[in-house]
Parts: sequence; structure tokens; C-alpha cells
Amino acid sequence: MQPARVCILHMAECPATPGTIRLVEGVARDMGIAIALEQVLVDTPEQAQALAFLGSPTVQVDGRDIEPEARSRTDFGLT
Repeated sequence: MQPARVCILHMAECPATPGTIRLVEGVARDMGIAIALEQVLVDTPEQAQALAFLGSPTVQVDGRDIEPEARSRTDFGLT
């Protein structure tokens, strides 16, 4: 089985990013789930739109936001 692709989208200097990374790694470890963790720095409005970036940090698993209610939103941007 391939590891789940977990992408943490964030802005530079976001204070919540390190804690989010630790949380994601800890949950995966506790659940025995293999993940491929990638951090993506989002720094342009165009990139935010292309990546469905709702705010820093945003966590996506296999290209989908982990928050179900966020999946239908379209207010992407640098926030």
C-alpha cells in the first residue's frame, strides 16, 4: 500500500505550521498510517488559487482538504 500523501500548505513564518506538522506526524504514527509528508510554501495569490489554499496552514490528504466543510469553499487566498 502506498503511503498517504499529506501536504501542509503554509505561508512563510506561519507560527502554527510546526505544531501542525508535529500533530499530523503524531496522528499518523498513533494510527499506524504511512504518510509522505510534503510542505508547500504558498506565496502568491495565483498559487493559493491553484492549490485551494484557504489559510495557513492548510492540510490536504491525497489532494483533499482534511476539513469536509472546506472542500466546497472557493475563497482561496493569502490569509
